[in-house]
Amino acid sequence: MSRMVRKLLLASPRGYCAGVERAVETVERALELYGAGVYVRKQIVHNVHVVDDLEELGAIFVDDEEDVPEGETMVLSAHGVAPSVYERAAARGLRTIDATCPLVTKVHVQARRFAAEGHFVILIGHAGHDEVVGTMGEIPGSIVLVESAIDIEALSFPEGAKLAYVTQTTLSVDETAGMIALLRRRFPTIRAPRRDDICYATSNRQRAVKELLAEIDLLLVIGSHNSSNSTRLVELGRKSGIASHLLDDETGIDERWLEGVEVVGLTSGASVPEKLVLRVCDWFRARGVTDIASHRFVEEGTEFRLPLELRRQLP
Repeated sequence: MSRMVRKLLLASPRGYCAGVERAVETVERALELYGAGVYVRKQIVHNVHVVDDLEELGAIFVDDEEDVPEGETMVLSAHGVAPSVYERAAARGLRTIDATCPLVTKVHVQARRFAAEGHFVILIGHAGHDEVVGTMGEIPGSIVLVESAIDIEALSFPEGAKLAYVTQTTLSVDETAGMIALLRRRFPTIRAPRRDDICYATSNRQRAVKELLAEIDLLLVIGSHNSSNSTRLVELGRKSGIASHLLDDETGIDERWLEGVEVVGLTSGASVPEKLVLRVCDWFRARGVTDIASHRFVEEGTEFRLPLELRRQLP
């Protein structure tokens, strides 16, 4: 069946974004400086392979700062945390290294600024996601989460209430635009962030998939199931009528998906190392597919410096 596939088309850009590169390198450099036994709160990024690789180097992943022995080193994940996490970490004497993506930090800063100016903040995002938990923890009592148009329609505020909104950085660009339009219709004076909160990498990867869709019969997205931006890529394909599947690596491919398929599109979420894309390419080569090409090549030039706590220690 797989011999029916004649071409594998790779989306570009795909894979690691600058925030993920920074977070992973932060853990790697911390291990170089302090040795095996560096603790990481939550998954540093939402990818099981990245976590496994860092565990092999000596990183220890924990769910909570209370799980880190007093006085040890702890790295915070790229998704950001609430101020209460810093407070508890300080109380335990932890050496804390903050690997929060600067674009997530921007959302936190904007939320605090809105609240300080007397605005009640509406956060568009997904309940339970680490980034959302951190953002809501910045201004407890002054923020509400909405996940859908139904949530927005149910909102009610006193007359004259000052409102503002922020968004999770890894949402569907199109769906979020629709929710923002609805917020503005319901609350015409609502304040917006100075710049869109959805990060450049999320937007670029969604745009790259859109450009593929007219040329493919099947979309494969490499990414872990708890990766918001990877899940959005799958949803984008399905909403366009293209069969789309999320997989951790090549072992997740079901050959039944390939029945009647001539061109397969392949992309990867922002937390996915390129080696996993190469492994999927090798999977297709082993089944006779020789036409493997990038749809187009786009290079992202964004770079973020390592956390200050690390830069102070590095030579």
